[in-house]
Amino acid sequence: MSENYKFTQNRECEYFPCHKGADPETFNCLFCYCPLYMLKDECGGNFSINHGIKDCSGCTKPHVGESYDFVMSKIKLVIERGSDF
Repeated sequence: MSENYKFTQNRECEYFPCHKGADPETFNCLFCYCPLYMLKDECGGNFSINHGIKDCSGCTKPHVGESYDFVMSKIKLVIERGSDF
């Protein structure tokens, strides 16, 4: 069974790849806007806080390797937290 749905690229995007140091050959654009952002410190990514705002520019977690499986493993938590807002 094909799993092509887990990976996509947009090499024509003016920001591609949008994270410095990322390998353009394996960079996954599927989660261009990370669905885990709202999880704050529970997202599992490499983020920092700058002037009180979560900065994900140093995080490639949703863009490399098994990013689809990682993000999907946290979606239930995103859904649960969504009802808190």
